[in-house]
Amino acid sequence: MKVYNTLSRSIEEFTTLQPGRVSMYVCGPTVYAKAHIGHAMSALVFDIIRRYLEFKGYEMNHVMNFTDVDDKIILRAREKGMDPFALGEMYIREFEEHLIAFNILPATVNPRATREMDQIIKMISGLIEKGFAYPVDGDVYFRVTKDRGYGKLSGRRIDDMQSGYRIDVDARKEHPMDFALWKSAKPGEPAWDSPWGKGRPGWHIECSAMNLNHLGDQIDIHGGGNDLIFPHHENEIAQSESFTGKQFARYWIHNGMLQLSGEKMSKSIGNLISIEDFLANHPADTLRMLVLNSGYRNPLSYSDEILTQADRAIDRLRSGLKPALPGASGVSQDKVDALSNQVALSEQGFIQSMDDDFNSAGALASLFELVRVINQTRADGATDDQLTTAQQKLLQLTSVLGLTLQTADESGHAADGFIDLLIEIRKDLRANKLWDLSDKVRDRLTDLGVVLEDSREGTSWHWK
Repeated sequence: MKVYNTLSRSIEEFTTLQPGRVSMYVCGPTVYAKAHIGHAMSALVFDIIRRYLEFKGYEMNHVMNFTDVDDKIILRAREKGMDPFALGEMYIREFEEHLIAFNILPATVNPRATREMDQIIKMISGLIEKGFAYPVDGDVYFRVTKDRGYGKLSGRRIDDMQSGYRIDVDARKEHPMDFALWKSAKPGEPAWDSPWGKGRPGWHIECSAMNLNHLGDQIDIHGGGNDLIFPHHENEIAQSESFTGKQFARYWIHNGMLQLSGEKMSKSIGNLISIEDFLANHPADTLRMLVLNSGYRNPLSYSDEILTQADRAIDRLRSGLKPALPGASGVSQDKVDALSNQVALSEQGFIQSMDDDFNSAGALASLFELVRVINQTRADGATDDQLTTAQQKLLQLTSVLGLTLQTADESGHAADGFIDLLIEIRKDLRANKLWDLSDKVRDRLTDLGVVLEDSREGTSWHWK
């Protein structure tokens, strides 16, 4: 099994610190606003990765944090006239409900920054003692020039970072790129006691401390969106490795960003789609299918057309689970053997693709081929018993990808019934030798993405 490691910028063989076990930390949301589908996309990527690793037999220790104290949370709470802790709690609960709706497995632990203060303060104190950090007037800064490896994840040199990157101008800092580990308290803001006075942690140190507390000095996988590579993940590496003297994470896995009409989703552009709005209009499987159809490292395009394609792909998979045709009398042993052979080939192709840096698009291709053979065998007159093994394998492998294949609402059932009615009408037209009208029905259904398969047992259909 091989994965792309952002740190080495190459595909590497996947090996774990402990045989049969994977420790994985994924950066969760900063809870200051309603979560958008970009947050869901990242959570889906790492759910797919986790599910596959568990399918491979690994025991997962999966940590996803909530950043529940931050400048953005404080500002938003002030705008709303709310307590910042109450605001954070509201959005945490909402996000947890969204994870359930998307069939995302719950993390082993969901730490919160506000509950990790002892560990955070301990880590900052250790960095000061080792000479990697320094206090100034109640603030504490990390000394980037002390860390010889600083910039190795992003591939940036310290001198180059100052250009093109917004930094806080503070004459008290030894170097402009030094970043805050602890911020002194301001009036009306949440604050905790520390050796440097009342204050709160910087964003980067929170994740490092939660990692250390729940997963130990070293982890197998650190994940998140590629927008976090710099400065957040770069700073995590600097803090953690300076504190422990050990390599922090073996593999850095980053997902691409979600794009709407070719532009990255962003609050500044105002093109965000909330998870709430998405789920009000689409089945949860639709977004998961979008993620599966795209390489996780690639930018993910989002449009109505792509959503429609995703729905058709789900329908196509679902078609492989249909029962036998009415009155099916069975197929020959050769056809049963051919279906069994396809089951083995599809499972093999599925594993080979997912072993290749979680190539879910390739894995789907193997499943679609299995569906094609299932549907052909059904059209030839296979009984439910003859289809069962293949359908069970299809269910198992789609479940590994986290797909439920459930019909989202009654409109899906209505569509199925309407298509069945058209097929029945077409049958009557053919019986009365009204070939032009019969072909017109077939052609219009094809235009709509419906594939008809005629056999002596009748006509079956599935989505393209």
